[in-house]
Amino acid sequence: MRVLGRAPSGAVADVGFVAQDKPLYRNLTVGETVRMGAWLNPGWDRQAVVDRIERIGITPEQKVGGLSGGQRSQVALAVALGKRPRLLLLDEPVADLDPIARRDFLRTLMAEVAESGVTVVLSSHLLADVEKTCEFLVLLTTPVRRGAEDRRAPGADVHSHVQLADHTETLLAQHRLVTGPRAAAPALTAAHSVVQADYTDRQASLVLRARGPIDERVWTVRPISLEALALAYMSAPEQQETAA
Repeated sequence: MRVLGRAPSGAVADVGFVAQDKPLYRNLTVGETVRMGAWLNPGWDRQAVVDRIERIGITPEQKVGGLSGGQRSQVALAVALGKRPRLLLLDEPVADLDPIARRDFLRTLMAEVAESGVTVVLSSHLLADVEKTCEFLVLLTTPVRRGAEDRRAPGADVHSHVQLADHTETLLAQHRLVTGPRAAAPALTAAHSVVQADYTDRQASLVLRARGPIDERVWTVRPISLEALALAYMSAPEQQETAA
């Protein structure tokens, strides 16, 4: 495996990381956290970190443990960006935040991407946030084991595979939500790839990966959101998924 064209151990200085639990030292002040970042990272941009923290109204004297969840997330992001990474890895960074804090975090992130061009890999189950921020979607699936087989030992290997990977604009252009008479469904499903299908006695509702035009005299055809698309792919009962 290569990271930024090098072995992973040789790319550490160019990779930033924010974990879901934002593991900052709660007994340190924000100022002490910034100074620690300088000790640990030779390429540390102290002024950029200080400016970013000041913009969100946090003072150096505040204890990390006394910050709100949203504030801790912003400090963790500022620290990760302080090393001026070429690649930023985010593991469920906003999963435990309220909507306002999530919005502010993602705004800060997108502003940094626009300014520095850093590549961001965002792992998230919050598909609406993925749709707002990501240009490329990778959907990972892992088999679900039933009963005793599902009780894996801690740290056991989980073998995931890529179910879907493409630019978000391409995926949205290829897929459609389609509803119409069930009697006409066999001809439609023969002509297109079916991602998900729901049927009543008279009606069919399908998510399709279209291979060509769909007859709109017979079918109601609508665009699909990235969230609905991912959920359709994730609906297979034998799979568990995460999006990045």
